[in-house]
Amino acid sequence: MNVHSDNGAKKSMAKLEKRDEIVRAALELIAEHGFHGAPMAMIAEKAGVGAGTIYRYFENKDVLINELYRDLEERLCAVLMEGYSPEQPVRERFIHLGTAILRYCISSPLDFRFLEQFHNSPYGVVHRRDKLFGKTDQKDVYRELFEEGLVQQVVKQLPMVVLFALAFGPLITVARDHILGFVVLDEALIGQTIAACWDGLKR
Repeated sequence: MNVHSDNGAKKSMAKLEKRDEIVRAALELIAEHGFHGAPMAMIAEKAGVGAGTIYRYFENKDVLINELYRDLEERLCAVLMEGYSPEQPVRERFIHLGTAILRYCISSPLDFRFLEQFHNSPYGVVHRRDKLFGKTDQKDVYRELFEEGLVQQVVKQLPMVVLFALAFGPLITVARDHILGFVVLDEALIGQTIAACWDGLKR
C-alpha cells in the first residue's frame, strides 16, 4: 500500500468536501439574503472556514457565484434529460421538460431562489442573451425544441425570446407561489399547468 498516495487522496477528498461546504453555504445565504447581502466573510463563517481560506477555493465572489450557477445548471440539465426522448413529437417533449422543471423547482426551493436571482441579475444577463441567440457552444434543449417546432409549424411564429417567456414565465410564477404557500402544486395541477403553457405556444 502506498502511504503517500493514500494521504494525497485523503487531502484531495478533504479539499473537495471543503469546497462543497463553501458552495452549500453560499447557496443558502444567497437564496435567503441575495447576492449583496451575502458577503464572502459571511459565507466563509457559515461554511466553517477562515475568511482568507475561502479565497484558496474561489478567487473572488464573482467566480464563486458563476461556479455555483454552473453546478446548479448541470444538476438541472441531468433532471431534464432523464427519460427525455428526442424521437418523441414536439408537444410530448415540451410536456416532459416543463414537468421536470416544475417538479425540480418546487422540490429544491433554495436552488430555485438562487437561479431566479441569477437570471434577473447582471450575472445572468450575458448568459441568458447567449442562450437566447445561440451564441454558446453548449446545446440548449429548449432552443433546439423550439427551432424544430418552428420548422414543423407546430408552435407559433414568434421570436425566440417570446417563446422562452411563454414557456418559462408561468412556470417560474407558479413555482414561486407554491414555495410561498399560495398554491399547492400536486401532480394533477402540474400537468394542467404545463398543458396550459403548451396551449399558449402551439399553432
